[in-house]
Amino acid sequence: MTLLFAAAVGVIVTNLYAVQPLLAAIGVTMHIPGGAIGLIAMLPLLGYTCGQFLIVPLSDLHENRRLIVRLLAGCAACLGIAMFSAQTWLFLTAIFLAGVLSSAIQMLVPMAAFMSEEAHRGRVIGNVMSGLMLGIMLSRPVAGWLASVAGWRTVYGLLALIVALLALVLSRVLPERHPQQTQGYRDILKSLWQLLCSERVLQYGALTGALSMAAYMSYWTTVALLLVQQPFSLGAGGIAVFALVGASAVCATPFAGRAGDRGRGRLASHVSHLAMLAAALIAGVAGSGWGGFDVHAHAGLALVLLGVAAILLDGGVAADQTLERRKINLLSPQLRGRLNGLFVGFLFIGGAIGAALSGLAWKLGGWSAVCLLQLLFSATITGLAYGQRGR
Repeated sequence: MTLLFAAAVGVIVTNLYAVQPLLAAIGVTMHIPGGAIGLIAMLPLLGYTCGQFLIVPLSDLHENRRLIVRLLAGCAACLGIAMFSAQTWLFLTAIFLAGVLSSAIQMLVPMAAFMSEEAHRGRVIGNVMSGLMLGIMLSRPVAGWLASVAGWRTVYGLLALIVALLALVLSRVLPERHPQQTQGYRDILKSLWQLLCSERVLQYGALTGALSMAAYMSYWTTVALLLVQQPFSLGAGGIAVFALVGASAVCATPFAGRAGDRGRGRLASHVSHLAMLAAALIAGVAGSGWGGFDVHAHAGLALVLLGVAAILLDGGVAADQTLERRKINLLSPQLRGRLNGLFVGFLFIGGAIGAALSGLAWKLGGWSAVCLLQLLFSATITGLAYGQRGR
């Protein structure tokens, strides 16, 4: 079942990121001006963030299996509409709603926790998070390759078919889970703020998670701009292969989950933070010549170092989020839906901030400014962790 959960979240999350390599082609087809092309990439993520706050709390109110299946069926329908859309407004609405309904991911993770023994919960969550991170990391290169072969509409059509089949499979294998909840939907929404103010574990996890996602997005939003320049001069295929490098970092999530189960979560957390710091420093050396490194004279080595930085960053972020999610899922079971929704909502807010600031940093100071921004986010996480240890 853990493998099914990992595959499910990996498939669902793909539609949030697969659009990024398709932007130019969609812009031409839909006659979207170049200045507004970023809206296409933003809308699925914005929809997903809205879903964390408005849809995920429903899992604390309604039977979970039925809710998950209905959300996925709706997501498949929206992806199908996006495939056939001839009008810009319909396409943009469809991908936004697909993002909203993809929030079913954050119901599957606590469902996996619910079905596991407490002693193994960290390992199970780590394995499921591996599927999630693999889906995020593979979505861009796979979608780019498929679009180059069969067109961008094929990407949405295939996603619609796979998500529909996934809804059918989960309707047959998921157990029923009836939350013990007497509050109404409006009261549940009001309680989100109360949870955020009262749960220290959630506060810390949401803050560090937002910062780690900001570091992650600051790197991946602009690294393609660096790789197309001299001395790397990579084309679309080379950038897709480079994006695959980070996929190896998913190996970190099961180990992080097991470390949490064995009482070594703090040590694993510190290692993940050091990995993020090292990633920023190595990226600065390889891309901007920090420390006197000659990037143009050693372009091959510089490219390898950028790949190492990607692996360290992705592994550190994935491990840190797995450990924090484990802590959150050990809190009150009847609040799991809301706790996970808040946690992931802040992750995506942090990611949006990191992407926006990264673009500004690139414009003002190039790759060196981007690495300094990434270093700032990573150093802040490390400082917060040491402050937490001192309490």
